[in-house]
Amino acid sequence: MTKFSRSIEFNVFGRHALFTDPLSKVGGEKCSYHVPTYEALKGIVKSIYWKPTLVWIVDEVRVMKRIRTQTKGTKPQEYGGGNSLAIYTFLADVEYQVRAHFEWNEHRPELSADRVEAKHLAIAQRMVERGGRQDIFLGTRDCQGYVEACEFGSGTSELDGDGELGFGLMFHGFDYPDETGGHDLYARFWRPRMVNGVIRFAHPQTCTERKFVRPMTVKSFGSGQTVKLVGEEADELGVSI
Repeated sequence: MTKFSRSIEFNVFGRHALFTDPLSKVGGEKCSYHVPTYEALKGIVKSIYWKPTLVWIVDEVRVMKRIRTQTKGTKPQEYGGGNSLAIYTFLADVEYQVRAHFEWNEHRPELSADRVEAKHLAIAQRMVERGGRQDIFLGTRDCQGYVEACEFGSGTSELDGDGELGFGLMFHGFDYPDETGGHDLYARFWRPRMVNGVIRFAHPQTCTERKFVRPMTVKSFGSGQTVKLVGEEADELGVSI
């Protein structure tokens, strides 16, 4: 099976998005990247459908609307209680087409009995049609997003014909121990290039620039409980497994 036989395609949109540049977090002010990060899109895909049996890989994103920013005053909560004043720079009126596929999590051998491709793909596609299983957020909880099914590459983008644009060094995502088999959390970085509104993401394993964050333990799952849960969900949705 190719990766596209395990793929889902969807359109995600919202009034605002905040894909935070880590450099802008110092001092509490936040500024969004101009395009969504791999990790943010992976979070959206996991909100649509996820099980520890599989790992979602985001293949590409297509920016459908012209990139616009909007600066707003906010009152974020402080860890010690209360609120502070901060200026956040959001992306305004965003829309993206996304293509992603799943791979088996080889570091979860206890869930090998749950590796039924047709079952997971059918449920994932059904969840796309329903707008996702959990709430969709565009980078942060402050930015509500909405998902609908689409064919990747369909329709007209405002960036069609804009040529190539580089974004320099940019945050890609996190290497979590339950997906890597290690005991440490790492942050990945890469240098994306957008061509006519389309960014094709590097596979996490091909990213060479990483930074250690902190040690992290792996959460364990009971195989019998997980397999039973997915089977029940398939029955509820009328999916043949």
